[in-house]
Amino acid sequence: MTRTNKTDKAGTKTRGGRPAAIGALGMAAAALGLFSVALAAAPASAKGAVQITAPHTAQVGKTITVKAHGGDDSAGYLHQLCVEENGFGEGWHQETCSAAVKGDARVTAQGTSARSGTLRFRAVLYGLTGVHDQHPVRLHSSEVVTVRVR
Repeated sequence: MTRTNKTDKAGTKTRGGRPAAIGALGMAAAALGLFSVALAAAPASAKGAVQITAPHTAQVGKTITVKAHGGDDSAGYLHQLCVEENGFGEGWHQETCSAAVKGDARVTAQGTSARSGTLRFRAVLYGLTGVHDQHPVRLHSSEVVTVRVR
């Protein structure tokens, strides 16, 4: 960019080229910044949720029932809901999964614990393109619920 010197009517010299260009760039950057903030604040197109319920406590050897349901309005997907368990140092693993369905999915897992301790459960909703889809997409997961086995 070239520097330009201008003389106004009073005879003083002013530099107008660079400050005008910097001001224009600043305004353009501010406009782009506002535009990107507006895009970030736009609501997501697909909405969904997963909920899980389990008892707070359970007896050793008695049945523990965990229920979950969830859905998502993403088009083109079948939904499968799985209940996962973490307990006794084993890490997260799937207990059971629902069938692949259109719309909301529901699943109930039942089992017993042979010893006392803490079990954690969560539900995960997957999107599938077909019944035999080998690469499901993880859409949502629930909060973790804790069951104390006595």
